[in-house]
Amino acid sequence: MEINESKFGKRKYNRGKRVDGVWVFGDVERDSKRCFVTVTDRSAATLVPIIKRWLLPGTTVLSNCWRAYSSLVIEGFVHETVNHSIEFVSECRTHTNTIEGTWSALKKSLPHYGTTKDLYNSYFAEYCIRKKFLEMPATNLLNSCD
Repeated sequence: MEINESKFGKRKYNRGKRVDGVWVFGDVERDSKRCFVTVTDRSAATLVPIIKRWLLPGTTVLSNCWRAYSSLVIEGFVHETVNHSIEFVSECRTHTNTIEGTWSALKKSLPHYGTTKDLYNSYFAEYCIRKKFLEMPATNLLNSCD
């Protein structure tokens, strides 16, 4: 399970780093099950309870070296990290490329104009539904609509 957080928002005059928006925490199971949730901040007090709610103890969690994730081993998870200031794939083959790519695709799927902070959860739900039905084989798609 890869976990990561990302800032979603708008850039001032479409230049420079993003200045307004919401933090989003997400996890990606490499079998393509996705979960995204907006959060008020990216502190351990906010993120660890979310992780504990959605993941079973003993789950292998792959993340960057963000300080908020440092207590995951104490919480009962197997925690592997990659230090992005040094490498994108660790010597142990740990990476977060799947979640990073998902952030990119998710950001591209957002409406170009008129996005509001209050609607981000619905944008994420729409992305997940569209992704599920676009990746699903046609026979499964027909059966899921019954």
